[in-house]
Amino acid sequence: MFSAVKRFQAPVEITYENLRFLITHNPTNATLSKFIEELKKYGVTTLVRVCDATYDQAPIEKEGIQVLDWPFDDGAPPPGQIVEDWLNLLKSKFREEPGCCVAVHCVAGLGRAPVLVALALIECGMKYEDAVQFIRQKRRGAFNSKQLLYLEKYRPKMRLRFKDANGHCCVQ
Repeated sequence: MFSAVKRFQAPVEITYENLRFLITHNPTNATLSKFIEELKKYGVTTLVRVCDATYDQAPIEKEGIQVLDWPFDDGAPPPGQIVEDWLNLLKSKFREEPGCCVAVHCVAGLGRAPVLVALALIECGMKYEDAVQFIRQKRRGAFNSKQLLYLEKYRPKMRLRFKDANGHCCVQ
């Protein structure tokens, strides 16, 4: 029998080169303390919400985790400005805090959040097919056809390839 209760997948960590992401679903105020525990367990320093806010972010910020609101339409690819902001955030976070984890969530953690993580992987030099497969290995059901088409047509500028202070590549 079909249950009307949504079954959310557990948060998944996506690690590639020196990048660490946590893709998760949208918590509620009732599940917020467990959500915060998960964020802390993975060492999350920044949380990006790409859906409308449905919970109080103050308890998260009280734990020293920055919360950024960059909502865009469910099922759609991200607008150019959000892509720009996302890549700029990652560039500075992974340069300034090597080993940190950036969490990103939409409602179910299957569309908008995985698309942003896929963009980061593509900007590191991964082919879009490999990025999709890499994420789907941990997040089954990620991406819809519109998002896949967007990722296929996306042309990276290799914005996440940079050198650290010693001249070593942080992301290859």
